[in-house]
Amino acid sequence: MCALAAMFTATALANAIPAADAAAAADHSASRGVTAAKPTIVLVHGAFADASSWGEVVPNLQNDGYRVMAPANPLRGLHGDAAYIASFLRSIKGPIVLVAHSYAGAVISGAAIGNPHVKALVYINALMPDKGEVLSVLSAKFPGSELGTATNSVPFTRPDGSTGTDLYIKPERFRPVFAASLPEATTDVLAATQRPIDAQAFADTAGPAAWKTIPSWALVSTQDRTISPELERFEAKRARSHTVEINAPHLAMLADPKAVTDLILDAARSRAAGGEPDGTMASMGSTPSVVAGVAGAAVVAGAGLVSAARRRRPTAS
Repeated sequence: MCALAAMFTATALANAIPAADAAAAADHSASRGVTAAKPTIVLVHGAFADASSWGEVVPNLQNDGYRVMAPANPLRGLHGDAAYIASFLRSIKGPIVLVAHSYAGAVISGAAIGNPHVKALVYINALMPDKGEVLSVLSAKFPGSELGTATNSVPFTRPDGSTGTDLYIKPERFRPVFAASLPEATTDVLAATQRPIDAQAFADTAGPAAWKTIPSWALVSTQDRTISPELERFEAKRARSHTVEINAPHLAMLADPKAVTDLILDAARSRAAGGEPDGTMASMGSTPSVVAGVAGAAVVAGAGLVSAARRRRPTAS
């Protein structure tokens, strides 16, 4: 009976190893504040474009298991656009990685203020104003942008009867200024379907900047002719962003979707966004080893008891 009990004990302990490993991993994750839930990735497009500009990036992120949302940016003025995106963000439960291209960088810098669920900001060839800065002034801080001479102004009437001015990129300038490395057939369609921006957006004064308190990542395109690469570097350095540079035009997410996807995933997998850095499992090795050691010792001990019991078993009379 002693041998049989020992065998049962050893078997039970051995079978408990996977459960103990899982419990140890859960305890470790809980102690480090790690969440199992992946963040929602929100992609906000800039001026002269729409949400389809993320079309090459969205499936890459979805294939990696992320929920992705790409709302329409109104492009009607900095403060109104930021308020609209802020309201959209409030509808999302759980952690958020907020990504912006171009003008939308200024939008998300305001939209993320006061939202504790926004864990990381990603700026793709973006404007990143500080509080009190005007976008038109910031854009002219460094040479290299050709946007000022590449736009057409088109008047429009607002619902209240007042007039405003929409800006479009001239069709013949769209490819060299906005998307130089893309096929001409593609840029012809993009130019024809571009969404204009109210010129007032570039005259608005920026409010508080979320990048001062939320970790940020930035991509600089060295062939950008819409926003000066020097300005992008300046902004990224000022915000202490994790920064990468690629050889691409302003529409980097269409020209090099892999590089853009990789940067977004870096942010999504970061500790700031609730991810677990590489090498964590190695640091968890001690606890499972102890459990396995105890169970292994019990198995050995059980086998020894069986052997001893067999030696003591009386012979049949």
